Order: sequence, then structure tokens, then C-alpha cells
Amino acid sequence: MTKKELALEVIRRLKAEYPDSECSLDYDDAWKLLVSVRLAAQCTDARVNVVVKGLYEKYPDIASLAAASPEEIEKIIRPCGLGKSKAKDICACMRMLHEQYNDKVPDSMEELLKLPGVGRKSANLIMGDVFGKPAIVTDTHCIRLCNRIGLVKDEKEPKKVEMALWKIVPPEEGSGLCHRFVDHGREVCTARTTPHCERCCLNDICKKNGIKV
Repeated sequence: MTKKELALEVIRRLKAEYPDSECSLDYDDAWKLLVSVRLAAQCTDARVNVVVKGLYEKYPDIASLAAASPEEIEKIIRPCGLGKSKAKDICACMRMLHEQYNDKVPDSMEELLKLPGVGRKSANLIMGDVFGKPAIVTDTHCIRLCNRIGLVKDEKEPKKVEMALWKIVPPEEGSGLCHRFVDHGREVCTARTTPHCERCCLNDICKKNGIKV
């Protein structure tokens, strides 16, 4: 089985296992997803979803958040951890959106990466979930599963994993696959405990179990 064939089979099986997989961060606008994904670094999505409610009650749009100081933002987002750096990035990002992009989140990877605090993972999430464009979000679940399954070999660097997946994953499948990696990584192919291989839908095609790709 080639890596491309393996990727297609993984996609097929995970689609069947998690047909309704989607982003677990709550948002109703692109800029809110930008804020949430920055807050989600080293924090659970569930906690972020709670914290942002207070943030948006006080700052309901890009303009008001852009006018806030990092210190004011930090007071609200502190429960998410890394408050100073996250507040600084969110403040700078919203100011750039307000001053240079007319309160609109850009829909290209190149422009998204210009925004403070936005890396490839965040940009790909916006590209896929908001704009419906080809995207591959290489978060910790994606990287762990791709190495275990055999889609990549001993590769931990997010960008290198992303580039490797672009070669074997159909563009229209990337975003959905990465959301399913998150669900599967949380429920079955876990990081902190022994993976539940006995109930994994990928068990018989997984490199971890001796399958050669």
C-alpha cells in the first residue's frame, strides 16, 4: 500500500466513524475564530469557549477589541493561560484587521500569515472552516496520528507534516480529515494513555501495529 492509498483509506474510514466532525471552538465570525484559536494554545477548547463569552460581551466587534489595551484583554483571558502573550497578539491582530483590512479577515494564506499571532495552523483553520478552501491543520493530534499510522515518518515539525500531507491527501479532504484526527485522537488514539488499538477503525492498516507502507 502506498502512502497515497493509505491516506485515502484513512479518510474513508474516519469519515464513516466521525461523519459530523467539525471544529470544537465556538464562533460565528471569522475574527472570533482567530481569537479563539490563539487562546487555545496550551488550553482546552472547552475552556476557551467559556472565556470568550466574557470577552465578546465587553468587546463585541473588531473595532472595540482593537481599541482595548493588552492589559484589559489579559484580565479576561487569563484563565486560558499565557495571558500576556496572547493578549498582546490578539490586540495587535485586531488593530491590523481594523486599520489595514477594514474589519475583514483576509481569505488568503499569504495575508493571514501577516497577522500577529497567526501561524500556519491558525491560517489553515480559517482557510478551511471559514472560507471553505483547501486546508491542512497540523495540530498535535494530526502530527501524532500521522506518525503512528505511517502517513509521515518520524516527523514532528508541523510545517513538514503539512507539506507531506499535501502530497497524498486530496485538497478537498484536508480540512475534514484534520478535524477527524482531533476526534479520533481524543477518543481512541490518545496521547497521555495507551492508545485504544483494540477499538480503532484503523487498527489493521496502522504502522504502529506492524503494517508496512
